[in-house]
Amino acid sequence: MHPTLLGVLGLALLGALHAQDEVPLQTDFQQDKLLGRWYSIGLASNSNWFKEKKHLMKMCTTVISATADGNLEVTSTYPKGDHCEKKNSLYTRTGQPGRFSYTSPRWGSSHDIRVVETNYDEYALVATQISKSTGSSTMVLLYSRTKELSPERLERFTQFSREQGLTDEDILILPQTDKCMADAA
Repeated sequence: MHPTLLGVLGLALLGALHAQDEVPLQTDFQQDKLLGRWYSIGLASNSNWFKEKKHLMKMCTTVISATADGNLEVTSTYPKGDHCEKKNSLYTRTGQPGRFSYTSPRWGSSHDIRVVETNYDEYALVATQISKSTGSSTMVLLYSRTKELSPERLERFTQFSREQGLTDEDILILPQTDKCMADAA
């Protein structure tokens, strides 16, 4: 490979790693307060998957519980066609409170998950950097304890998503639905 191209690729990788380290973590993160039921209010991503499925997405419920070894079991229930689908993920603690890792058994992708900010009883803003063999993508989630959030919280989600390099086309406030809401327990 040409040395100049290698240099450019190296700088790009360094820049991506540096940007990832700049994603903030919730100060004094308290994992036990994050547990329980949440609604996914907003989703932003620059992944191809998101661009293809964005028009089909609706609000879903997510239940976060602690495992015996202190990791997080994250179960999301969402409408898919005429039925409800559940997705279980195990978020493994890292050395930093509020930061978790997850590897998708289906896609083989690695996820660096950070709880950016939360007040635990109203909202949580979560950023994920996803890496797989075909490249990387960014995802930002806005969770709420209720099906609605204040315009200020929605604006904070949009602003933070833009700070992560996402465009307005990459940002979605999920349409409300009652479908599958009772199935999440």
